[in-house]
Amino acid sequence: MGRLSRRTFALAALATLAAAPDASAVPDVRHRRWVDPELRGVWVATVANRDWPSRPGMTAVEQRTELIAQLDLAVRNRLNTVIFQVRPTADAMWPSPYEPWSQYLTGTQDKDPGWDPLGTAVEEAHARGLQLHAWFNPYRIANHTDPTRLVATHPARKHPDWVVVYGGKLYYNPGLPQVRAFVQDAMLDAVVKYPVDAVHFDDYFYPYPVAGQTFDDDAAYDRYGAAFPNRAAWRRDNIDKLVRETAARIKRTRPGTQFGISPFGVWRNLATDPLGSDTRAGVQTYDDLHADTRKWVRKNWIDYICPQLYWNIGFAAADYAKLVPWWADVARGSGTRLYLGEALYKAGDPAQPAAWQDPAELSRHLTLADRREEVDGHVYFAAKDVAADRIGAMARVVADHYQQRAKAPR
Repeated sequence: MGRLSRRTFALAALATLAAAPDASAVPDVRHRRWVDPELRGVWVATVANRDWPSRPGMTAVEQRTELIAQLDLAVRNRLNTVIFQVRPTADAMWPSPYEPWSQYLTGTQDKDPGWDPLGTAVEEAHARGLQLHAWFNPYRIANHTDPTRLVATHPARKHPDWVVVYGGKLYYNPGLPQVRAFVQDAMLDAVVKYPVDAVHFDDYFYPYPVAGQTFDDDAAYDRYGAAFPNRAAWRRDNIDKLVRETAARIKRTRPGTQFGISPFGVWRNLATDPLGSDTRAGVQTYDDLHADTRKWVRKNWIDYICPQLYWNIGFAAADYAKLVPWWADVARGSGTRLYLGEALYKAGDPAQPAAWQDPAELSRHLTLADRREEVDGHVYFAAKDVAADRIGAMARVVADHYQQRAKAPR
């Protein structure tokens, strides 16, 4: 059973107060400095300079100033967790012996920025009472298809047999055991060096399908896939191994560090699988990304899951109001915490449905989710949108739900 919801806690406290022979002996929950632990997070995306740094080539002082501002912004919005993207494209936001410095810092891959962004982020987040979750993308190498644009010492240049070109991008092949070992080494280097509160994966495992293109892993499948009934089962097993092995290595490397994953919000549609959600999503993680996200929760391979429920209440193909209870049922009794990914970036975007033009839409999400004891928090995509808050949706969430601070679950 997850934590008591805020509503349940409040009702229980009021009942205790009414029954108490000496009301003065009962704490007044209305004036507590902290509410029950719940995750209130924000993603800080570095890929393509989305959220931070605002552009490549800034000075170290400018970059650090911007990063500190992101942390301070989280505190002002009474958030308690920053999920900081530190390996966006097979690179590093810290001095890594495995991979080059990220080009998103200086504009040139493997150019030393003159400071340590991840080390600074951990130290400064903790000084502000924030958790710092280090966010890694395991397999994406580059958002282009030209290996010669990578620095000459890049592992993808040294091991071209590890690389698959697909959908206009370069990826490491998840079907190769040596790739799986390498990406774990590269990511766990950060856990060795820094007291991060969690390792965080996003939604990219095998890449999202691109019409008319094939992810060419024939050679790897021929070599390693004989024991499986089909290629899809073999691919899912490759990702299962990544998840299990990463979880075990985190626990050996720095006990107490969490492992969380934020997948696309639909495991399988009900029409595909009787265990699936009542959705009609065009992507299903089990079938298309070969990520059996439901299994990871039910088997408690990970500490938390944060499905990206980036749709409004009432959206026909993937209704937020239907997905929340589905994920709550999956998480119930599993030992895996459930957080919900929220599409703040859609609020006020004129290209989005009418629901996203209402500043109260996101607040309604939290009200709905709070009815489920299994839901332990929310994470907002992303930092730039928290700062802009185009129509006041984030301010509404804070006013309605975050009037007091909350410590993050541990």
